[in-house]
Amino acid sequence: MASATVDHMISLTVLIAALLIFIGLFSQTMQTGLAYERHSALSTKTSDILDTILLNPGLPTTWGQSDTAPLGFGLQDPAYRQYLISPFSPMRLSSSSDSVVYYPRLDSYYSNNTAGFGGYLYVPKAQTVNESTVSRLLGINGTYGFQIVLMPTLTISIQKISSGSPLQFAISVDGTGSPLANSPVTYSLITVNQDGNEYPSYTLAKGTTHTDSAGKAQLPPFSGINGEAQSYALIVYSNLNGFKGMGYYVHVPTSSTKSVIPLIDSFENQEILLVHSDSLGNHQVNPDSSQISYNASFVILAEDYNLRQIQLNQPAEVGELTYGSGPGQDYAYLTVPNTDGILLVTYKDTSSGQYGVGLMPWGLGSLAFPLVFGGDDTGHDWVTTDLRQVTIGGITYQAKLELWELSFQGIT
Repeated sequence: MASATVDHMISLTVLIAALLIFIGLFSQTMQTGLAYERHSALSTKTSDILDTILLNPGLPTTWGQSDTAPLGFGLQDPAYRQYLISPFSPMRLSSSSDSVVYYPRLDSYYSNNTAGFGGYLYVPKAQTVNESTVSRLLGINGTYGFQIVLMPTLTISIQKISSGSPLQFAISVDGTGSPLANSPVTYSLITVNQDGNEYPSYTLAKGTTHTDSAGKAQLPPFSGINGEAQSYALIVYSNLNGFKGMGYYVHVPTSSTKSVIPLIDSFENQEILLVHSDSLGNHQVNPDSSQISYNASFVILAEDYNLRQIQLNQPAEVGELTYGSGPGQDYAYLTVPNTDGILLVTYKDTSSGQYGVGLMPWGLGSLAFPLVFGGDDTGHDWVTTDLRQVTIGGITYQAKLELWELSFQGIT
């Protein structure tokens, strides 16, 4: 009798242990299945949101060229269909770096979307669209976090390989994972004329070459141009099989040269504020007087990938900017055309006699500036990503959306 009781107890113990093991395995399987379903749903949501952003222009459709907040969010160019992005709407997205520039005269802060020396993109913070606004307009606020990245598909690297005169450059064109072999390269060298003219002009030299099998090219030497003593900018375009990219290189002889900084004042009025570099940020109360003379022009990309100048025909096209105790003002207002292009400003620091040149894209793709907008995915266990190939101002970009849930952060 005692033996039968022991057998029953052992059997019951084994049964309970088996049930516990089964329940644990079942629970783990269920948890894995639920996580899989949630991840699959998040992946589908990512694709849907990315297409929502890229395949509709937002509301109003021209919000990228206005100074007011949009009522609906989208980046598509309203004049086209498919994955063609407005060159202006991305410019109004607040930089994720939170880097700002302060202009005391207007008591205004500017979002800094600048990419690379000599190129400027400063947008008034009051006119930018932030992450929380976009989340609300997309209907995902409080539910999902996101980050939007617009990155040029082609990377064009420019390296000066000469010392003194003649000036010479080496070009490297890379795609996503491999070089762009045997692709045409069109280049334009903008050299500031240092001939003593009060408002310095520029000389444009252009040409075409091809990359080799490794995606590299060496431009013909520019005779008579001293690569160290003169100021210049090189703009390079490359295209192959529908992929189009550009890169730029700006040289100013000394970094201490006073310069002209363009600030976007109004998208709606196409108005740019040219300011003396010393007037940005907080400075001494009674600084020494400093004057810069400048000459502004606007260029667009023609069908043959050469730059074509558009006359501005405005009094502020040339002028002086004075900072400090002397007569004059440290700013000038300039209106640019209603088309994407590059604002080009050549200038002279009258106190030092040094020359310089600066570029500002009017339209994100005009200088192939990248954009990172949104939150940070650090610390989130599961982040889904989707990609699209898009075009901004004729330049090929890769649009990437990262999406993550703001809940269930502990479940993988």
